[in-house]
Amino acid sequence: MHTSTERALRSPRIPHGQQVATVALTALAPASWGTTYVVTTELLPPGHPLFAGMLRALPGGLLALAITRVLPRGDWWWKATILGALNIGALYPLLFVTAERLPGGVAATLGATQPLMVAGLAVVLLHERPTAWRSTWAVLGVVGVGLVVLGPQARLDTVGVVAGLGGTATMATGIVLTKRWGLPAGVGPLTLTGWQLTAGGLLLLPLTLAIEGAPPRIDTAAAGGYLWLGSVGGLVASTLWFRGVGKLPVGMSAPLVLLSPLVAAAIGIALGESLSLSQTSGFVLALAALLAAQLNGPNLSRRVARARQAEPPMQDDRSREDRMRDDHIREGRIR
Repeated sequence: MHTSTERALRSPRIPHGQQVATVALTALAPASWGTTYVVTTELLPPGHPLFAGMLRALPGGLLALAITRVLPRGDWWWKATILGALNIGALYPLLFVTAERLPGGVAATLGATQPLMVAGLAVVLLHERPTAWRSTWAVLGVVGVGLVVLGPQARLDTVGVVAGLGGTATMATGIVLTKRWGLPAGVGPLTLTGWQLTAGGLLLLPLTLAIEGAPPRIDTAAAGGYLWLGSVGGLVASTLWFRGVGKLPVGMSAPLVLLSPLVAAAIGIALGESLSLSQTSGFVLALAALLAAQLNGPNLSRRVARARQAEPPMQDDRSREDRMRDDHIREGRIR
């Protein structure tokens, strides 16, 4: 017998076709995040990670609040603040610090460890046991990403590595807590996103002014970069992401972050880079890991078998004489 709390932590079962659509929409979020590295390094002024994180969060959050016109109630004031601090306030500046201090390949490999962190946290907070299938593919996904983006020139910066792991850990915690708390009655993903973006942006605002001081000079290229990161990479992507996290099991949503380094690698190819044989193999391996995590391996075949067993037997409308004749034919009595 399961308690109401245990039932609340489970994802609602949705039809297969709807689940595929949900996965596809959710995947657009990490795919858009794959552009963060090239936008940060090519368009934004360096040395202002807090300002970049604040500008990516606060305007989109205020816009979402203006659209939905719904504020948190009761304990959702502190829940939204915690989620905003984890998913936005801590994550965004750590991402920009990582992008500035580490090569994209090292940063992407650190981020690819997130499914493993999510799996560990899910055991503690959601009481979900990680399957051997998804755990194995999570490790293979990290290996695949490493083959794609790590090269002989990869350098390790202590601050960058700590920031990369810290950002990955905060997002993993945010994913699991978002799944645990769900959505309050009458609240949709856009509202939840607005709460988090606003809370995270407001947390970053005083830190930005105190640590970085005056905003940097923003030229046309930087304005375009901030607009992209705040709209597509911020409000739109976050709404799709939190919608998917609420509907999908964490074992399916977390591996989708592997799309970020793969998209970053694809952008590099579009800009003239080429992949070696090992990099191509890693790309295929990471993509296979992403897809395999959606299937859940042996559990899928067991579900199919149970569904077939549950199907009602087919009705045989033939007469008793016809059925007996067919039985005799199969036994060789009639030719």
